[in-house]
Amino acid sequence: MTKIALVTGGGSGIGRACALTLGAHGYHVVVTGRRIEALDETVQMIGSNASAIAADVTDAEAVDAMYAKIEADHGRLDVLFNNAGNNVAAAPIGDVPVEDFLKVINVNLVGAFICARGAFNLMRRQDPQGGRIINNGSISAYVPRPGSSPYTSSKHAITGLTRTISLDGRPYNIACGQIDIGNAASEMTAKMGGGVPQADLSIKPEPVMDVKHVADSVLHMADLPLEANVQFITVMASSMPFIGRG
Repeated sequence: MTKIALVTGGGSGIGRACALTLGAHGYHVVVTGRRIEALDETVQMIGSNASAIAADVTDAEAVDAMYAKIEADHGRLDVLFNNAGNNVAAAPIGDVPVEDFLKVINVNLVGAFICARGAFNLMRRQDPQGGRIINNGSISAYVPRPGSSPYTSSKHAITGLTRTISLDGRPYNIACGQIDIGNAASEMTAKMGGGVPQADLSIKPEPVMDVKHVADSVLHMADLPLEANVQFITVMASSMPFIGRG
């Protein structure tokens, strides 16, 4: 039986790379995001074992409708890669507009909660029961960058969300893990070659890694039988300033 995977933020970057890898390894991949044109591009790159549903992850009604369509079309969901996220320009907390903080929290945390909640409900009522939720965290969940209070707060919260879903899912054979990514080459890391702020307030370039390594790691997590789980995994550019940062 073909496994069904949902990838949020599947129209670009890490989400697209993971959708392509899952699709190449036998999953039917449903990609979602706000821009249907970008989602359709991902679907075309994957081929016939993919489909797109446009939805804003912060809109609970739209997300509920998305899960209803997945259930109607496929009967079940095996994997959610809870990936959609955003960020704002770095600034000391005193200079961060409340609107910017809420913009990041609404997508990175509230959107992740809404999508995980919908996946959880589908996974516990389907037959056979169960599934896997993979949350996209960040090394910022452990060690922040300067001027990153909105993003870092959201990723600390994702770790709490991951832990609670793991506990809540046990009676229903729902596993939940988290991938913490450091400097995968994407739109969000494009500026790193030119230098980014360090803990000592200097500006230095940082290495990045191919996003393929993230996709391969997500595939490994997704492919595990439900009696096994990668609870937390860190995949990062080997020589980036994370270990010992600060």
